[in-house]
Amino acid sequence: MTVAVQPRNDLAGVAWMVATGLCFVAVNALVKIYGQGLPAAQSAFIRFLFGVAFLSPALIGVVRRGLPRSLIGPFVLRGALHSLAVMLWFFAMTRIPIAEVTAIGFLNPIVATVGAALLLGETLSWRRGLAIGVALLGALVVLRPGMRALDPGHMAQIGAALGFGLSYLLARQLAQRAPADVVVAMMALTVTIGLAPLALAVWVPPTWEQVFGMGLVAVFATVGHYTMTRAFAVAPMAVTQPVTFLQLIWASLLGVALFAEPFDPMVLVGGTMMIAAISYITWREARLNAAPPQRRSQ
Repeated sequence: MTVAVQPRNDLAGVAWMVATGLCFVAVNALVKIYGQGLPAAQSAFIRFLFGVAFLSPALIGVVRRGLPRSLIGPFVLRGALHSLAVMLWFFAMTRIPIAEVTAIGFLNPIVATVGAALLLGETLSWRRGLAIGVALLGALVVLRPGMRALDPGHMAQIGAALGFGLSYLLARQLAQRAPADVVVAMMALTVTIGLAPLALAVWVPPTWEQVFGMGLVAVFATVGHYTMTRAFAVAPMAVTQPVTFLQLIWASLLGVALFAEPFDPMVLVGGTMMIAAISYITWREARLNAAPPQRRSQ
């Protein structure tokens, strides 16, 4: 399977990431509304079952063409990591404010960066190490352990960030080796299979309203993953990553307006620290990738 290299287009990359952010904020709101009363594994399973239905044309194409053996392992591994992460995320969304879920979610690319260093042998310079430290400090500002009681939802979202970060790392690699629709479709299929036994073990009869809500979640999430993959394909992450900060602004406003959640300026402060650190890391990586090989470890 080959995928055509897309020409660089920074403006298009930013536009794709803005669309991604809007889709994921809509997902947050819908899960907050319709996910109450359903076990997290079941909510996630219903959402991804719809996703498989929406992506069936792409899956049929995969079956007809087949997958190279070298891609099967990464797709399965990503599905396992994403299954665990999405189940924890669904749980967190029903327990803590949307803005806090979004801010803690900024740890995802930090996990991906550390994972690339530990698992793929990528160089982690002292500058990027310092930026990671700033991001982790920002996470502590958001959580404020010892200054307030932490909900199990906070712990679940931290676990989700670990899983999503590693899945994110695999997505970056797969986006360079397979078309965007195949990457998204295979994620939906593997996650649905992974969640099925967990959902059946805790199944409760859902209402038609809940099923409809999870269907809407699938629509926005599927579109969001596709637009994110398109952004990765046409622009470097140093360009697209800062745009994700808008998600925190939108999530904060949405939480106040729709769910009467208190506005917490510390969440914005911590989230700003995290996204600034992430933006520096991606900018630094872009510079190093363009530099001569002897300078890339600096």
